[in-house]
Amino acid sequence: MSLNYEEVPNTVVTGKDLDYLSDMFNWNYGALKSVNNSKQNVNDQDLLRVLEKGEQLFDENLNSILRILESRGEE
Repeated sequence: MSLNYEEVPNTVVTGKDLDYLSDMFNWNYGALKSVNNSKQNVNDQDLLRVLEKGEQLFDENLNSILRILESRGEE
């Protein structure tokens, strides 16, 4: 498939970019799943707060990656 542009777009998401975004998504998703599983077995409130902060961080990262993909790299 060949695309012809009158002007070159400001941002382009390449295949390599998509591979990297996919890797980042998978790392964060795996970490989020691990945190969720760990939270079920933790009784220590301090450790639970740390896990919840990690959960929030990984969730924010996943949403950031999705926003990049939805905007087609125009962020």
